[in-house]
Amino acid sequence: MSRDDLEKNMWSPRAPSERILMFLKMQGALTSAQLGSRLGITGEAARQQLQRLASEGLVSEERRSGGRGRPSVYWHLTKSGQARFPDTHAGLTVDILRSISDVLGPDALDRIISAREASTQTLYEEAMVGCHDLVDRVEKLAALRNAEGYMATAETSEDGELMLVENHCPICAAASFCQGFCRAEQGVFEAVLGENTSVERVEHIVGGGRRCTYVIREVTT
Repeated sequence: MSRDDLEKNMWSPRAPSERILMFLKMQGALTSAQLGSRLGITGEAARQQLQRLASEGLVSEERRSGGRGRPSVYWHLTKSGQARFPDTHAGLTVDILRSISDVLGPDALDRIISAREASTQTLYEEAMVGCHDLVDRVEKLAALRNAEGYMATAETSEDGELMLVENHCPICAAASFCQGFCRAEQGVFEAVLGENTSVERVEHIVGGGRRCTYVIREVTT
């Protein structure tokens, strides 16, 4: 699923303020003019919406100098704004994981993560049937992850490299408590994309990044 298709599917029914939050979540910091263009409204109208969101503590501005002239004002989500895209059942999940580790030991938690990794890999491999090249597999993986709530897209970098971009992590609390979940997911990606494929994570939400980004390359032998 492309970024444009994802935006159309997720945003059409939403109010302008909610669509602004979604744009900032998906694309990072933007100016009021850029947001207005995406929303089909004037930059001033977008700025008014942004000011209202700022008063609620959901967005914040930063000034970036581009050389001559006045600095441009970019808007980004605050922690409160990020929290509008919640981690699914975060508190309960962490409590359960902590109980498993405390009562049954860390090895039990590792076995649970391994079992989840195996079942996810099987599901993804079944969905990959009919994907004939790496581009097809990355696009299918992005669609699978998007369906699971990761706001995922398959993209190409300026250098022409394939990327899997996840703008949200619905299991962030669990991954923060035990980063074995992140390692397991990256292992699944490597397995289902092919043995001659490398997957490098260059941005990490749990590590403080805005999103998780994986650079995917074919390995020549």
